[in-house]
Amino acid sequence: MSLKHSYTLIAPFYDALIDRATRAARRHSLAALPATPGRVLLAGVGTGLDLPHLPPQHRYVGVDLTHAMLRRVGPRTGAADFAAVQGDAQRLPFADASFDHAVLHLILAVVPEPARCLGEVARVLKPGGCALVFDKFLRRGQRAPLRRLANPLLRRVATRLDVVFEDVLAQTPGLRVAHDRPALAGGWFRMIRLDRE
Repeated sequence: MSLKHSYTLIAPFYDALIDRATRAARRHSLAALPATPGRVLLAGVGTGLDLPHLPPQHRYVGVDLTHAMLRRVGPRTGAADFAAVQGDAQRLPFADASFDHAVLHLILAVVPEPARCLGEVARVLKPGGCALVFDKFLRRGQRAPLRRLANPLLRRVATRLDVVFEDVLAQTPGLRVAHDRPALAGGWFRMIRLDRE
């Protein structure tokens, strides 16, 4: 089953499964967006669960693979300067250095090629910009046998359980870790700020 097809089927239930569990972490992550107004990419915007927590001074562009997810964004836009674009976060339809900052919430562990996704974000970020990552990652050398056992099935339906962030970052020149903090589930979910050099 393709990712696009899976998330078209999941879209009606996504908020009920994800919203409450991730709301506080999303709010905390988004508070790290710089105060100076800029253009911000929301890669994998989904149903727009980040939108109620976005600082109002920025202009936002949200990209998602599926129309079914983007259709649910509308009621959440409020007064935000927000534009939705259907597209692939692994092949962003934007010019180099066209965003001041980027938000990657629950996307790197979903896409089939997380290094390609992060590389695309690095490409569209201006030097001096930042990328805010919130997702679930294994650490290098972490055994996590149950996650690894469930991964072959879950990666076909909704998400990967085997992504090692450090391995993804190692394939993405131009980004450096500014901070990395545990967020949920005993540190399985992490909040990471990356700065574009």
